[in-house]
Amino acid sequence: MHAIADLSRRLVPDELWELTAPLLSRFTFRLQGGGTAPVDERAVFTAVVYVLTSGCAWPFLLDSFGVSPATAHRRFAVWTEAGLWRRLHRAVLDELGARGELNWSSAIVDAASVRAKKGGSLTGPNPVDRGKKGSKLHVLSEARGLPLVVANLHDSQAFKPLVLGIPAVRSRRGPRRRRLVKIRADKACYSAEHLRWLRHRNLVSRIARPGIESGERLGRHRWKIERSIAWLLGYRPLIVRYERKGNHFLAFLGLAAALTCYKRLTKLST
Repeated sequence: MHAIADLSRRLVPDELWELTAPLLSRFTFRLQGGGTAPVDERAVFTAVVYVLTSGCAWPFLLDSFGVSPATAHRRFAVWTEAGLWRRLHRAVLDELGARGELNWSSAIVDAASVRAKKGGSLTGPNPVDRGKKGSKLHVLSEARGLPLVVANLHDSQAFKPLVLGIPAVRSRRGPRRRRLVKIRADKACYSAEHLRWLRHRNLVSRIARPGIESGERLGRHRWKIERSIAWLLGYRPLIVRYERKGNHFLAFLGLAAALTCYKRLTKLST
């Protein structure tokens, strides 16, 4: 029992729960025909984090968390539909922004392919896995590599949504900001349309030009976004996709981004 309690506190420390709990207050569940009392939301949230960090399949979720696998999965689906993971990611970014820990001098865009074992929505032929079903994870980070926006889209559709998805985050001085100076990306993002689009928004393009510059156009900045993607792929459900529902897979990606940024907060507190 003590081991499970310690695990729960490691997975969801008090500081993380303080950020999460206000986002859950709007969700109410009415009992019909008797039923059972509502489960502890922290226990459910901890169970979801455990599935993400361990790669455990939902049916094999530990009952020791005080919540059944069916209840945890059902609540995960409800929270996903309500956009909880995006709001949690934003809440963590707000804390980082208020402490001046986000570098807005540039954004870095990159992507990684993952295998989709069971197929499902938001998948397509994976060019690095002999055309088998896969998903493409796209990440836009700030200049230090902390993920600001994550997406599961085709290469041709990802660039603009990533840039437009940059959240307005609290700053040390109070006002929210989302203004970047430069956008760094490799040649997969290069097009005349993208260049015009960035200029129209007064953003400086640092995108490699095909046939002129190699993917090393990102230069010394590439390792930052590669590290960010490695952090995300450290969560087992993202290494190989088993979720058939694309929105559930994207939910795990959003939670992983929130936890990645939260780890930066914990380092500031130590």
